[in-house]
Amino acid sequence: MKQPIIIDTDPGIDDAAALSIALNNPQFDVKMISTVNGNVGVEKTTANALKLTHYFNSDVPVHRGAFHPLISDIVSASDVHGESGMDGYLFPEVDLDTLASNNAVLAMYESLKNSTEPITIIPIGPLTNIALLLKTFPEVKNNIKEIVMMGGSAGRGNVTPAAEFNFFCDPEAARIVFNSGLPLTMIGLDVARSSTLVHSKIDKLKSLNETGDMLHQLFSHYRGDDFEYGINIYDAYTMLYLLHPESFEVAEGLVEIETDSVLTRGASSIDFKSPYPNSTIVLSIETDEFEKLLFEALKYCK
Repeated sequence: MKQPIIIDTDPGIDDAAALSIALNNPQFDVKMISTVNGNVGVEKTTANALKLTHYFNSDVPVHRGAFHPLISDIVSASDVHGESGMDGYLFPEVDLDTLASNNAVLAMYESLKNSTEPITIIPIGPLTNIALLLKTFPEVKNNIKEIVMMGGSAGRGNVTPAAEFNFFCDPEAARIVFNSGLPLTMIGLDVARSSTLVHSKIDKLKSLNETGDMLHQLFSHYRGDDFEYGINIYDAYTMLYLLHPESFEVAEGLVEIETDSVLTRGASSIDFKSPYPNSTIVLSIETDEFEKLLFEALKYCK
């Protein structure tokens, strides 16, 4: 039976890998894609989401979401993903008039409200849209099966020593989500750092299929953590975890988000000994297992 999912995203090169898997794997039923300001501005992340749905001839609707964090100033990762957010591959230009709507939060509410079964929400960017959804329409909580997100870290950050990018972009939104009482799974920096793919492994994508070649061209322009050694494809872990949770090491913990301290703003503080855990934290996967699952998932693509 297919898993009904909503993807909230800020494409982003690693987002492109996650969306490639989600839009093509027969185990997923993608109800909608919402976009958010994050790796680049929301106009660009929205255009990138449309480029990917058009690339795969997908009829999954794309809805534009928040253009600004709840309180924080805008942070960009164009130095990592390129000026467009997906530098490295020449996608055809898209018409923003093909957007399903300019109100992603309302679209999520309607999709959840009208669903005959609970839906899993997968945020792979800053949590602005999800926080706005939960604050504006708290009644939809019963329609959310769980939230499986890419963000945070049980160790050090990647924007500051303490904070991971997605949570750093909008700490107040992250705090709202972690205080929501919903079932949460946090897939942070730890799991990617446990299974960095060296460049020779990435090179194998070129001959996998057309999508593999497209992703290889994107990854060649991706200047994320540890690029001198290999690639951390952060957002793809969410999809692979949903497909194969048994392959990952996890632990329960109480996650709290720092919003006040200048030095640790956006940090995810995790108490693994708390008697009141609010999240499942995904910690690691073997590199060879990750490579196998990634290539298996991408074989469904064109």
